[in-house]
Amino acid sequence: MSGSLDALERRITELRAEVRRAVKAKENSLARTLRGDLRRAEQAWDEAVIAEEPPAPEPEISLLPIREQVHQALALLGVPTSAKLIVAVNDAFFSRALRGSQLTSLRRDEERSFRSDPYARPYYLCAALTDRLSPARGLLADSTWALELRMLGPLSPRVHFLTATLRIAEHLDRLAEPPPGALRLLSRMAQNIPGAVEGFAPADPATATRAARAELEVHRAADAAQRAEVAARASSQLPDVERLFGAAVMSTLRGVC
Repeated sequence: MSGSLDALERRITELRAEVRRAVKAKENSLARTLRGDLRRAEQAWDEAVIAEEPPAPEPEISLLPIREQVHQALALLGVPTSAKLIVAVNDAFFSRALRGSQLTSLRRDEERSFRSDPYARPYYLCAALTDRLSPARGLLADSTWALELRMLGPLSPRVHFLTATLRIAEHLDRLAEPPPGALRLLSRMAQNIPGAVEGFAPADPATATRAARAELEVHRAADAAQRAEVAARASSQLPDVERLFGAAVMSTLRGVC
């Protein structure tokens, strides 16, 4: 099967070069045909990789509550994160059976707990806040983080992706025997960072770290300034509960008017 993968990878590389040449020559019909061939080759590569993977072991049953499993994943990543990536990180590093559906109502439960007994817990799983100071859909954060870390600016999604990739790569680089699932996760993420991985080869944590840091340097200062501006507004306009869980959109708009 590895020979078939090698052939597919060579074909994909050739097709990408042919697509670029066709686009440059403004041969639009040929470019469309080549893109279709490229999509089919990439799909065949995905299917071949899946066929080569050994059967996944049965996940271990964690003794930790769900909120603590989520908190552990957030601590590793260090940025507001979607449920999908939290589940992937938990599975890759901790081999626990955590499902996305279990996270659906988690933030609402945390908010109810905070409202009934503020600061009774050492941390809360709270919201990232948009520039309207409303909760960002689908992202979980840690209440112990500085307010600026939970703010979102225009560049934040890319900065968060790069930071999460960097933290995963750094964590893997410290491990004597990196979990195969974690290496696969890093390889998937590194495909979206220039220079982080060579073709379809497994990602090297040190190479991924350098590439993620290099792109982060491009965006970091501007993103930090944008988030600091949103954090200053949140700090001056919102009570404690809304700093953690966000303001309702209508009340935010009334405050602006």
